[in-house]
Amino acid sequence: MQGSLGEKIGQGSMSDVHAWAPGQVVKLFKASVPRQVGWHEAHMTRAAFAAGCPAPEVLDVVTLEGRFGIVLRRLDGPTLLQLSRSGATTRAQTGAVLAGLYRAVHETPPTWEVLPLRDWMDHSLRSVGSVVPQHIATGIRALIDRLQPGDGLCHGDLHPGNVIMTADGPRIVDWTFAMRGPAAYDLARCHILLSELVPESVDDPERPRAVNAAAQAEYARLAGTSQAALTAAIEAYMPIARVFVLIVGAEGALRERLIQRIEAALRPQD
Repeated sequence: MQGSLGEKIGQGSMSDVHAWAPGQVVKLFKASVPRQVGWHEAHMTRAAFAAGCPAPEVLDVVTLEGRFGIVLRRLDGPTLLQLSRSGATTRAQTGAVLAGLYRAVHETPPTWEVLPLRDWMDHSLRSVGSVVPQHIATGIRALIDRLQPGDGLCHGDLHPGNVIMTADGPRIVDWTFAMRGPAAYDLARCHILLSELVPESVDDPERPRAVNAAAQAEYARLAGTSQAALTAAIEAYMPIARVFVLIVGAEGALRERLIQRIEAALRPQD
């Protein structure tokens, strides 16, 4: 079914979401976003959906006035972030939903076309040039090689804002950063976002931190591991997760703070 651009129903830093056809939306990337980013997200979303993850179904790709778009099955419902902010879900409930979705992703075998963490990092570092200082790029590559990360499916950007609570259950959107890697890396990305980045821009900084703590506690329970063991695993991947924040465009004081923390983590320990 051919659609047409309808009302805007959502937006993000790289794209806008519009109504398209009955039961469909189009995620239209901004003109400044390289076309290959949209193609990659379409490919990863298709792979996740085919593997049985709670991802939206990709129906088509289109180009409108030079902008790349992904036509998706429409998912109706509030985001988990909206429910958390309004108090419709408690912090513990929000964290539990997030943990369950992380487990669903991590227990899904990745398809062959999903790149491993090391390849993803190499490609990203090459694409951003001097955005990441060379000594950090070298150190991060060495850290990944030393850790020998696992080969599970990671979403790469799973947080309450990327979860839509539909009548059929929660669904995860925005698969741009999907890769093969360890669960600890995925959880490290979430930890940095909810415990370090989001608290700087919200009225109640303890809410995202409490959601993150609840998610980690529930994830440890679901995985049958101790909180201490999970925390240690996450900590090992924090420098790698912080580098990805640099890659996507951290600026000013945040950039300097990230660089200092990455350098401290990569420094040889006595």
